[in-house]
Amino acid sequence: MAGDKNFVLKGNICYSEDAKNLKLVEAGWLVCREGLCAGVFETLPEEYASYPVTDCGDQIITPGLVDLHVHAPQYAFRGLGMDLELLDWLNTNTFPEESKYRDLEYAKRAYGIFADSMRSSATTRACIFATIHNQATELLMDLMEETGLKTMIGKVNMDRNSPEYLCEESAEQSAADTVKWLEDTADQYENVRPILTPRFIPSCTDELMRKLKEVQKKYDLPVQSHLSENQGEIAWVQELCPESRFYGDAYDQFGLFGGDVKTIMAHCVSSTEEEIELMRERGVYVAHCPESNTNLSSGVAPVRTYLDKGVNVGLGSDVAGGSKESIFYAMAHAVQVSKLRWRLQDTSLKPLTVEEAFYLGTMGGGSFFGKVGSFMEGYEFDALILDDSDIRHPQPLSLKERLERFIYLSDERHIKGKIVAGNRIF
Repeated sequence: MAGDKNFVLKGNICYSEDAKNLKLVEAGWLVCREGLCAGVFETLPEEYASYPVTDCGDQIITPGLVDLHVHAPQYAFRGLGMDLELLDWLNTNTFPEESKYRDLEYAKRAYGIFADSMRSSATTRACIFATIHNQATELLMDLMEETGLKTMIGKVNMDRNSPEYLCEESAEQSAADTVKWLEDTADQYENVRPILTPRFIPSCTDELMRKLKEVQKKYDLPVQSHLSENQGEIAWVQELCPESRFYGDAYDQFGLFGGDVKTIMAHCVSSTEEEIELMRERGVYVAHCPESNTNLSSGVAPVRTYLDKGVNVGLGSDVAGGSKESIFYAMAHAVQVSKLRWRLQDTSLKPLTVEEAFYLGTMGGGSFFGKVGSFMEGYEFDALILDDSDIRHPQPLSLKERLERFIYLSDERHIKGKIVAGNRIF
């Protein structure tokens, strides 16, 4: 399959048509034509009879998974400091670790581990935070390019309310470094794109946000940041931006909240009705990070509300707030925390279904990258070949039951094949 973007996979095919509808085709034929999905068929059409076929037997074939929010420099301290809330966790764990990436030797070791893990994971697309350091961010881009995954990577901006060792000296310097990073990496990559990354409102002065808008406009960049994650953070933003109506409005006043700027906001645990409506109106994407929101005591985002109102939603691992890079793991957590919210907080919001969680981790987040995350005709061909044969069961299971068990019980050892945009990764 290497180098040939016209081929066929045969196996048990699962993919979303929308948030409610999961398409299941046993012993089906999945056709890749020039890197795009030509369709899923119960019988292979004659026009594709000459394409090479990989028979996956009884294995499961799904679209690749999409991680809308992950911090590469935090991968090194996964599973540590989970007894802290967000702001204390940032100061105790995150900022000291991220400061180490000024040392390129350290960055090479740490980012090498992250890139290897992402390559072997079920993730095929990801939006990634780096640090404030230009050279380390370029190194991360180099390493992720080699994985073959399609990613967006951002040099982080932060010029206030951060430790001296991890605070850019001025808004002007932060913006200038961002432009240099963009110029130095322009046209270097096939798989990696830059994404503008103001860390969050508390760490970015108004002057910096204005300058970043100029950068965004000049280079036509998407944007990623954090929104309404934690009650203490929300109160802090109100103190810093007393003229803003709500947290999202603090981004919007600088033109960095959707509309003609493709935007991901991570968490959105405690968004108000007004904020939700602006997200819907502007097409802002919510990166739902259920494990992180649990670990850092932030709460449970009202994902049912987002889906019902037509807000764009995908999943994020949010390593290291989340302990694993697995988006299958995030799907399971999304269902679990939605049940807790329904039972303990708001009985009007029904829990997520397996179909909806699977959609969030594939097509929901994938749409940020374009026609990604499904096997419908015309979608970019991202696929996983999954072997659940050693997740044993004493009786036959339906294909949907097998997929659900895979979400809850699998790990990277069960991923036997991975294809991104028609290119075989392994």
